[in-house]
Amino acid sequence: MFGKNSRMNALQARKQLLVAESELNRAQLALDVAELTAGVRALADRAKAFAAIASSVAALVSALAAWRRGKPANAGAKPSRLQIILKAAGILSTLCAAFRSQGHDQ
Repeated sequence: MFGKNSRMNALQARKQLLVAESELNRAQLALDVAELTAGVRALADRAKAFAAIASSVAALVSALAAWRRGKPANAGAKPSRLQIILKAAGILSTLCAAFRSQGHDQ
């Protein structure tokens, strides 16, 4: 009878070790998932920042392209100061709108 009892004790000890190992594995998995989630959030934040910068650059490029298209066909004629001021104000308003929308996105 003692052989049967010692075998049961060995099985119980093995079972307890396996349960403890499973608990450790669950805890490690929870830590790994938390680290992965933090990494994904950091990547998403970087992507949002890049998108905001790209949006600002696109607005600047389109404003410069609009400014270049608006130049008169005869380059010899000098535009009036009022025309220059109005074009500059248009470009500035476009840029301000782009930067404001960038601030609201974040």
